[in-house]
Amino acid sequence: MTWTVAPEPPGSPAALALWRAYYTEVSDRWYLLHEGRRTDPDELEREIAARSGADLAPPRGLLLVARYGGEPAGSAGIRLSPDGTAAELTRVFLYERMRGRGGAALLVGAAEEEARARGARRMILDTRGDLVEARALYARLGYAETEPHNDDPYAEHWFAKRLA
Repeated sequence: MTWTVAPEPPGSPAALALWRAYYTEVSDRWYLLHEGRRTDPDELEREIAARSGADLAPPRGLLLVARYGGEPAGSAGIRLSPDGTAAELTRVFLYERMRGRGGAALLVGAAEEEARARGARRMILDTRGDLVEARALYARLGYAETEPHNDDPYAEHWFAKRLA
């Protein structure tokens, strides 16, 4: 089996399924940690609908979908800053059954290449403290913790990496 990574419209069936799985996992992890419960189904549906991913469409954004053996396996998105010098990495996700096969590093590398090709000189991202796997991945790929670059209420760690 081999990996492929290619741009995909945020509204495609594969992208929508990945977004649903991503949001369900990170939301459930937060609620289980902080409130001892899973995400309320109505809230989950509202948030998934409200965050369509339109900001991950060209020209200011891009969604990448990784496939393993031709089947959708994961995603990563980038959003360019208004001046185009930085790109924000977001929605890095692999289905649980696909983890441990090198797909996450491949997705992040592809996102970095796409950001660099669009003129970005720096990649930035935020994540939460409970997403320890993500923090370990970013550190392993050369990202360094930085000062906050946004005021996302769920962000607890901010990272950056020079692309040039």
